[in-house]
Formats: sequence, structure tokens, C-alpha cells
Amino acid sequence: MRLAPLFLLCGLAALSPFCAAQPDYLRDARHVTPAPADPAIARAIAGIQPARIHSILEKLVSFQTRNSLSSMEQDLPAGTGINAAADWIFGQFQQISTDCGGCLEVKRDTFMADPKSTEGSAWAKRIPSPTRMTNVYAILRGHDPALASVMYLVTGHYDSRNSNVMDDHGFAPGANDDASGVAVSLESARVLSKLHLSATLVFVPVAGEEQGLVGSAHLAKLARDEGWKLEGVLNNDIVGGNTTPGDKLQLKDRVRVFSEGVPASATPQQQRRIRALGGENDSPSRELARAIADVDRTYFPTAGKVPFHAFLVSRPDRYLRGGDHSSFNSEGFAAVRLTEWREDYNHQHQNVVRTANPVLGDLLDFVDFTYVAKVARLNAATLATLASSPGEPANMKFDAHEMENSTALSWDPAPGKVDHYDLLWRETTAPEWQYVRRVPPAPGNGAISVKVPISKDNVIFGVRAVDAAGHRGLVVVP
Repeated sequence: MRLAPLFLLCGLAALSPFCAAQPDYLRDARHVTPAPADPAIARAIAGIQPARIHSILEKLVSFQTRNSLSSMEQDLPAGTGINAAADWIFGQFQQISTDCGGCLEVKRDTFMADPKSTEGSAWAKRIPSPTRMTNVYAILRGHDPALASVMYLVTGHYDSRNSNVMDDHGFAPGANDDASGVAVSLESARVLSKLHLSATLVFVPVAGEEQGLVGSAHLAKLARDEGWKLEGVLNNDIVGGNTTPGDKLQLKDRVRVFSEGVPASATPQQQRRIRALGGENDSPSRELARAIADVDRTYFPTAGKVPFHAFLVSRPDRYLRGGDHSSFNSEGFAAVRLTEWREDYNHQHQNVVRTANPVLGDLLDFVDFTYVAKVARLNAATLATLASSPGEPANMKFDAHEMENSTALSWDPAPGKVDHYDLLWRETTAPEWQYVRRVPPAPGNGAISVKVPISKDNVIFGVRAVDAAGHRGLVVVP
């Protein structure tokens, strides 16, 4: 006779002698499993191919320098410098829009970065005089009136540098840092423009990263000032899968995903609440990182295929480094950074010296186009999944007024069409969600209340909305 799993025996037979040894959170629990793949999303991301990545990176390198300071120079050869790169990126978005019948709104966010301004105090040493900066972006509007205001954004910086961050004429190819991230944004825009998505997507190559995150800081503030309902930002920076000859420690089966724990924008009161509830590992950015890993398991299954997965790193960024996602974190948005497994610093922020041993410079020679394509597919699948989902439930709470071993939870409905909610929980030391219980929507799309025989003291709870096709939204916690 085949026996049921122990936790099911405990749930069905309260008098079982085994039940006393089982934690309450295992009774009637189902393990979290991957969502079903959406055939339309799978077809779309399959269109991202290494040859197209190669073409994009080769073109960006051909501008010789994309140093942000070159925007003010008049003596650069024709077709070189950051202004020429911005024009080309703008044209690429326009072509994608033409191909999809005008589905993209293509824009420039142009401003003067003045080192004497209040904001300039942070980066004045890298911008000696007022300098024109241009973020180029394209908006793919959502088609569901209930969700069109919800936005998800993917970015990478198109500026580059060599050993001297002030050198606005010298060769600075920036193939990996960060033409690779720009390719992710452009290719995501191209393949996702063919889909009919509920929420809005924004694709943004930003300027001024090497000068002190200037471009992303301006765009993040613009998003905050204009009230963008921006629920997730994916920043791809150095996703080229460096191919230094002889490096046996580079891993091509994964991409690192960095996320902040306590939000940078948290007020002192919010920080006290986070500490009191043990919520240091459940910031919106951390949930966004988990969503990427969840999508990864759907579209990059390991059985019978070369594996590729999101490797979650529970810290805001690498040591001694920074990235454009932190600009969005500072404005209160959920944002993460994706970066290759093992960086080679001989191929970052270096003058090109081909005769050196090892060769110096951020050259096209050291980029793995197949790896970049995989990162782009993961980004595109994540964006499409979130933009197809019903969105986030609101006001999730649990009742902590009574000392009891059960937990009463409630939340307001997500804005989209919900098939069911996943009530999730995990052990407090577990990095990802472990267990799930399906909860139906309330009649009339009202608030949802549920009580489970699980002690809130021993687990972390979360909830996400799921539509009939299995698209999962971001998890929110009480």
C-alpha cells in the first residue's frame, strides 16, 4: 500500500501518533511548484537570439566612446560619442514601434546635470561643468483599464568609460559595462511589443551611470514626481558573461540578482516595524527578486536542458560598487540588479591595451552573446509575467490583538481579474516561499479574510494574485 505524505496524514487524522512530531505549518500544506508556462511568452522570448545581441553590442561599441561628458563636445568625429549613441537607441525604439503599428511611446528625458546644484554635490568630482544628459525610453502601454497605470521597468546604462572617468574622447567600448544591459532593454522591447499585456512596461537605457548614477536618479525622481505606479525595476548591469581565456571559475548557468533588505526609503517608524516583525528579508525589492526566480523555474526548467537560473543575493549590491537600481530604491521603488556571476576587472573601467597580458579593456572579445541572450529572455519573461498578472493585493494584515496559535489574515483584492490567491508561507530562515494554500476571491470582489491553524510566530506569510492562465503577481506581506 502506498502511504500518503506524513503531513497529509496529520491533516486528515488528528489522532495519528505521528502528528505530534509535525509542525503546524506542515499540516495540509502543499509545496510551491512552478507556474505553467504561457505559450505566447515562451514564443516571444525564444525570439531573443545571440546574433541580435552581437549586432547591438557591435553597434554600441562602434561609437568609440559613450562617456557622458562627450555630450558637450563639438570636435568628436561624426558618428561617435554619446549623442550619436542616444540617437541610434532612439531610432531602434522607433523602428520597433513602427513594426508593431505604433505601440511604443518613444521619449527622451533630457536635462542638464549641474555640479553646483543641490543634487550635484554627490557627483561634482565626475562632472566638472553643466552637462547634458539624456535618458532614452519607450513605453508599452497596458491594455487593461484596471491595470494600465501599473508599470514595470527594465534598464541598463548606455554610457561608458575607460580608466579616466573624465576622458570624453578616448576609446571606451563598454561592451559588457554596459552595452550588454542596453541590449537586454532593446530586445525585451522588441519581443514584448508583440504581446497584448495588461500592465505597462517601460524600457530605458539611461545615461550618466559612470558619472554617479546621474541619469537614473533623474528618471527615478521624475517617476516619483509624476506619480508613476512603478511596482518593479530590473537593472541589468554587466550581464555579458565575461569570457576571459583560462577563467575556470566563471559560471554561465546563472545570473546574480541583488536586492535590498530594509528599504533605503524606509522612515524611522517603518524601520522599527520591520525590526519588530522580522521583516528584514521581505522588502518589495526582495519579493521582486523572488519573482524573477519563480519565473526562471517556469521558463528555464532544468530537465533535459542546459540549466540557467537566478542566483539571489541578499544584499543591495556588490562591495564597493553601485548601480542604477539604487536610484529607484532611494525613491521608494522596488528595484533589483542583475549581474554576471564573476566579473573580470581587467575588462571594466580600463584603457584598451591589446598588447598587455592579460589584455585590458571592456572589449567585445570578452562578451558571451549566448549568455546575454539568456539574461534577456529571463528579463522579458519576468516583465511579461508580471504585466499579465492581476497585480498586487493591497493592505494585507494579520490580526495580532489576541494571543493564539492560529493566524487570521485579510487583504483587499488585486486590481485585475483574479482566479485565486496563493496564500504563501515559509520558515523564517528560508530564503524563498515554501508552502501554499489556494484562496478563492471574495464574492463581489470584496476584501478577503482567512484564518489558518498556523502560528504566525514561526513563519512568514505572504499573498499573491493569480489569474486563470497562471500568471502570478508580486507577493505582498502583512
